[in-house]
Amino acid sequence: MRMRPTLSWTPTADLPPGTTDLEPVVDALSAGGVLVLSGAGLSTESGIPDYRGEGGSLSRHTPMTYQDFTASAQARRRYWARSHLGWRTFGRARPNAGHRAVAAFGRHGLLSGLITQNVDGLHQAAGSTSVVELHGSLDRVRCLSCGAMSPRHELARRLEAANTGFEPVAAGINPDGDADLTDEQVGDFRVLPCTDCGGILKPDVVFFGEAVPPQRVEHCRELVRAATALLVLGSSLTVMSGLRFVRQAAQAGKPVLIVNRDPTRGDPHAHSRVALPLGTALTTVADRLGVLVDGRPAT
Repeated sequence: MRMRPTLSWTPTADLPPGTTDLEPVVDALSAGGVLVLSGAGLSTESGIPDYRGEGGSLSRHTPMTYQDFTASAQARRRYWARSHLGWRTFGRARPNAGHRAVAAFGRHGLLSGLITQNVDGLHQAAGSTSVVELHGSLDRVRCLSCGAMSPRHELARRLEAANTGFEPVAAGINPDGDADLTDEQVGDFRVLPCTDCGGILKPDVVFFGEAVPPQRVEHCRELVRAATALLVLGSSLTVMSGLRFVRQAAQAGKPVLIVNRDPTRGDPHAHSRVALPLGTALTTVADRLGVLVDGRPAT
């Protein structure tokens, strides 16, 4: 029987409480060599909801799994209809203060690397470089048959032409760029094949139930080994793809610092969890470090 991927995690009563003390984060960054691991919570202030926070998308939406996408033409129709509509909004999202602060930390040489679980490209838009996209990016499309890669905007133009008049009103947009639509709204949305071989197209992202490429995981493990500390921003660490790096850092005796409003699955391994909004916390840290954000003081 096929197992469904882990989508939720229930905090236990013995987790350490959150704090508002940012000094451990300031101290770690001031020493340099910090590896950042970011999650969906960092992008909420850009208008992209997270999965599990207050009002998170999992309360109303079950993400597409790799198994369902590859096994069912109707599942692919539902996914591409919802994703095509969501892309119109998702693609217009802009970096927020948290993304810009992280980019500023990088420019000032305080970071050893940046791993993101997000697929929105907002770190790069804010100016961060050498970003490891753990779960891929929605702005690329890959053929499952021939492996051809193409820009998402090219497929968006093709889908617009093939589905004229497709203008449903979505109930919401999700962290994976998927819009909330009913089956009736999806209707007979036309899914398009690869222009090279006619194969199935999939966004170049890691779906739930799909494995992160092993070489990407090993690269991230190398980044953890080289870092002085691990700073987790806006991730519940529910899924193992991110939690494994927290465990690795903790086992190596490296400080793990988490900035996330709600408890996370990584809290038992963390030196502290700061329970503050990401934008506020990171601009405050930048100000204390004297780091310029967007060419000016953070506050």
